[in-house]
Amino acid sequence: MDSTLQERARATRRSLLEAAACLFAEQGYAGTSVNDISARSGRTSGSVYFHYASKEGIALAVVQDRFATWSGLAARYTDRAVPPLERLVTLSYEIARALAEDTLTRAGARLWAERDTIDAPLPDPFAQWTAAATRLLAQARAAGHLAHDVRPAATARTLVRAFFGLCTLTEALEGPHTVTERLTDWWHLTLLSLQRDSDPAQVVKKARAAATRQAARKPADSVRPAGSSGPAQVRAARD
Repeated sequence: MDSTLQERARATRRSLLEAAACLFAEQGYAGTSVNDISARSGRTSGSVYFHYASKEGIALAVVQDRFATWSGLAARYTDRAVPPLERLVTLSYEIARALAEDTLTRAGARLWAERDTIDAPLPDPFAQWTAAATRLLAQARAAGHLAHDVRPAATARTLVRAFFGLCTLTEALEGPHTVTERLTDWWHLTLLSLQRDSDPAQVVKKARAAATRQAARKPADSVRPAGSSGPAQVRAARD
């Protein structure tokens, strides 16, 4: 396939993915049809089926793109010059912002919540989050920053579940615009039990500033298609 056809195929997949994400976030999985995705994207329904094979396929692609992998975020939190607890808190602010503002992330979260209505296995996003949190907590323990009775793996599981519950419930009760402030309250309380020499205010202040800087540098979106079918060499540019 030549580069022009590949570029057209990528553009088509991107437009379909973004249109589907908007609809899934607004209407949910059951309330969105392939015809809706076609109309929102300006592409044909045949294009949807060619690039993603089914509505389940495009739902899976939406979840994988933002909500389940967070591959675009992970690389930012390997800087050993920044204390690990500060990196963990900064990461939480970035994820909270994405859950509140990014359409693909919001769609992924809603689809995962509605997973019982989708005839396809959706990836578990919390395993990735928990692994990342465990690594950062283990680094904090090695650096002598954790209270002596804090166990990284068990603590990470609790933190990830509590964090997601906080974001979900806050948005439901107050709207997405308050999530950052409620997260700040939560970290002030939580860090008191995590840190050996507790000074949550400084950690939270630095982490919020770092997350704000990162938000100002929005990375280019990348679309990871799933469920495409048919001989790509012949029809990949179909739209």
